[in-house]
Amino acid sequence: MNWNREEIPFWNLLTDEEKEFVGKNIKKEKFSKNQIINQNNGACPGALFILEGQLRVYILSEEGREVTLYRMNGRDFCVFSSVCLLDKIQFDAIIEVTKDLVGVVIPTEVLNTVIKNNVTLELYLNQMANARFSDVVETMQQILFMGADRRVARFLWEEMNPMEEEKVICITHEEVAKSISSAREVVTKTLKYMAEEGILELSRGKIKILDVKKLKDIL
Repeated sequence: MNWNREEIPFWNLLTDEEKEFVGKNIKKEKFSKNQIINQNNGACPGALFILEGQLRVYILSEEGREVTLYRMNGRDFCVFSSVCLLDKIQFDAIIEVTKDLVGVVIPTEVLNTVIKNNVTLELYLNQMANARFSDVVETMQQILFMGADRRVARFLWEEMNPMEEEKVICITHEEVAKSISSAREVVTKTLKYMAEEGILELSRGKIKILDVKKLKDIL
């Protein structure tokens, strides 16, 4: 995939010398579906600029329940893969690849070196982290106050490609449940209801949206 360094969100905050330093040390990497990028085990690979693919950030309860906080797609910048840079932010989360991903990794030691002399970059990274916490709060509000039908509909709406004539989402009920932090049985029941209403069509590992307007009405 073609890309240029200027696409990295903080590129214009760097001096020419810093751009040269970062440019020599960034690396393009591929990650496979279900791969864990960072699991709070001391590993801190660096910040990740996603070129294509998808990842999700989630927390795991003591009982083993997964709660998805948010998802990130192409051209998003994942600062929490390098959260050890942010001294004032403690964020115990797991970062999992949900669609085969290609991204640009800026190693932690490289960012740490630049931050020492670039207060603007440090402030920017902290602001990005704080913005993500807003997503976390919104997710918690949905879990606590939004019905399963709206949560499923919102997820499908976000996953659907509006440019494709045939709107098919390749995903299992279990994956939907993980993404919206719900039980698979609840998701299956909700999807079956939507199918009965003519909103979508279900097949193994696929959800086909038949009526976009009806789906939007549920949001």
